This record gives sequence, structure tokens and C-alpha cells, in this order.
Amino acid sequence: MDRIRIIGGQPLNGVIPISGAKNAALPLTIASLLSSETLTLKNVPNLADVNLLTRILRNHGVDLSVDGKRAGSNGYLGETFHLTARDIVDTTAPYDMVSRMRASFWVLGPLLGRCGEAKVSLPGGCAIGTRPVDLHLMGLEALGADIRIDNGYVLAKAPGGLKGARVIFPKVSVGATHNVLMAAVLAKGETVLENAAREPEIGDLATCLNKMGARIEGIGTSTLHIQGVTNLEGATHTVLPDRIETGTFAMAVAATGGEVLLKDTSIDLLESAINILIEAGVEITPEEGGIRVRQMNGGPSPVSVETQPFPGFPTDLQAQLMALMTRAEGTSTIRETIFENRFMHVQELARLGADIQLNGELATIRGRTQLKGAEVMATDLRASVSLVIAGLVAEGETTISRVYHLDRGFERLEEKLRNCGASIERLAG
Repeated sequence: MDRIRIIGGQPLNGVIPISGAKNAALPLTIASLLSSETLTLKNVPNLADVNLLTRILRNHGVDLSVDGKRAGSNGYLGETFHLTARDIVDTTAPYDMVSRMRASFWVLGPLLGRCGEAKVSLPGGCAIGTRPVDLHLMGLEALGADIRIDNGYVLAKAPGGLKGARVIFPKVSVGATHNVLMAAVLAKGETVLENAAREPEIGDLATCLNKMGARIEGIGTSTLHIQGVTNLEGATHTVLPDRIETGTFAMAVAATGGEVLLKDTSIDLLESAINILIEAGVEITPEEGGIRVRQMNGGPSPVSVETQPFPGFPTDLQAQLMALMTRAEGTSTIRETIFENRFMHVQELARLGADIQLNGELATIRGRTQLKGAEVMATDLRASVSLVIAGLVAEGETTISRVYHLDRGFERLEEKLRNCGASIERLAG
């Protein structure tokens, strides 16, 4: 099993290209199930989660061809996917596939909308919380689906097709919004989704669906109006930049010092996180085609943050901010309101010398303790990259195991950091 070794203490200087967003690429790829014509997606990141999802889609009958990546004058270009679901050959998504990645459960809505039936395994447990699918099922039932659960599978049928309805989500759910939105575009009549998630990845999916012939209004708001259509066409769409990768590298620069241009991204994608970094004393300058990040003299200042659905501070940057705040002069607090078990990285940061106290959903970080290298273990995707940030500032050598978590969501992480002066390498085996 691969590990990552880091020798800390080097500032980051240079340019880091930001890849396409994993959290946009996944639902966009699933949207290919909605049309018999070809959906072309550009700027698709080469990640373990994306590769697993394509295997799942092939099981349903999606043909995929890929234009490879290549180095060029504009940096590193993403893969281009050509996805064609001319015929759906299987409407079952088995447990051995869905259990490996929760987002694959989102095939339920498109299969139901296009084929009138679907059998999709419940996704099972999750390292960072229960993340139930009840809101997905509630929304699809509102559209007229007959749903029952049998032997760990969701059995959904709509033999006469789905029908538009008003769906009011009792709480914001990105996954449920994705799933019900994709089902609604082929439902008869109008569907209104209220209290829908507003994340940029939702907007990216809706924009792509409109290119395919869907009729969605209210993109970027919490109320989406969908006029159902009988079929969708092919289209070409470019995956938006990864805001979580953007924020992660910005925090790595703020922790280590130096100055880095984050290329091919936008400050508008993560305004709340940018505002927190500015409050912490990080200099953030938007430039054409990117964001320049520089840590001001003296290191970061402490901050207090509460994770919230977009446009609030994203839970997917909570662990990275915690690693950064170990460098702050003073005490910081982070309240995690989205996932109940998303503080598993705290014990590993403590192995590096971090002074962090937990009290339920509140973490208190006392900064300016000199971190020292140690052997640590990644517990989930975002936690693993927080250990990378901590390793970059720790004295001596840090070795991170179980880095397959990193490969799920960060493309060419070691290469991007090494090109900016970090001493980081992957150890095979």
C-alpha cells in the first residue's frame, strides 16, 4: 500500500494548476444516462472515484471513450470524456459497486426517469457519518415513484413515467438535489425543488442539463423550476474548477509561507473560505485566470469558523483549515455542523504535536506549537490532505499511510506540490 513521505519546512513558490472538480464530474458523468446521444465532458480529473464511476456506468450500458491528458503551453489539460448511453442494458446498480462510492447511488434518479425502473443498492456506512438517503427517496416518491426497500436494495418503479411535483427538502442535501434534479428533467409537467442545495457543482450540472435540452430555471438559488421534456440530446460541457482543491492549496501556501498562483480557478467559487483566509491575514489577489496567494509576515491569525452548506464555509475544507490554524498565534475554534464524525483527523494531527481539544461538534485549536514529523494514517479524503499540510510545516519527516484516500479526490498532488518546492514523494507498496 502506497505511502507519502514529506520533509517539512519548505515554503511553496510557483504555479499550481487546479483540476476539474470531482464533485461536479461525478454527477455530470451520471447525467449521460439521461440521453441516448453522446455527452462530451471536458476538464475531467483523473481520479479514483471518477474511474470507479465509469466502471459502474459501463455496467448500465454507457460507452466511454477518453481523450488523454497532455502537457501544453496552457499547463495541464483535463481528460475529455465522450459518454454514450444509447441503450440502458441493466437498471441494477449492485452493492459491490455502490458500497465503494456513495455518489454512485445518484444513478437512481436518471435510471428511473429514463427507464421507469431501477434497482440500486443502499450505499451502506460512511467513515464521516451516516449520510442517509431518505431525502433522495422522499423526493423521488413526490415525483410519483413507487419505492420499497428489499434486502438492502432500493426498488423503484414508475411504469407510467414520473410526474412533476413540488418537493420541499426539510434540510439541504447536495446528493438529494442532484438525484431528484436529474429525475425531474424527464418528468411530465413542472417540478419545483425548494430548499435545494446551492453548491456550484449543482449549478454546473443544471447548466449541462440545459445544454442537453432540459428546461431548468433558478440556477444558483435554493428554488429550482424544472419543466419536464420527453428526451435529452447530446452536448459538450466543461467541468468547472475544483473549489476544494483551490482552497486546499491556498491553505497549504498560508501554512508554509511563500507565494503561489493557483491557475485555472476563480475566487467566486469559494468566497466564504477566501474571506476566512483574508481574516487570518493571508493575502489573496484575483488575477486573470487564477488566484495569487501569499502568506503575510508573521503567519496566520486565529479564526473561528462554523461549517455550513454553500455559500457558507465548506465542510470539505474544515480539516485543512484545522491544520493551518495549528500555525496561528492564539486560539481558533471550528464547529462542524454537517457530518457527525468528521474530526477523525484530530488524533493524527495530535501525533504531529497539534494541541486540539474536542467537545462534541466543537474543536479548539491552540496554535504556534511546533509540529514534528511522525508516522500518521489517513482516515478519509479531506482528513488525508490535512495531514499533508501539517507534514509540510512539521519539523523533520512525516510519513502518511493509506493515501488511497488522497487518490479519490486530489489529482497529481505530490507533483503539484513538488513543482513549488515541497519535499514530497510517494513510496510504492
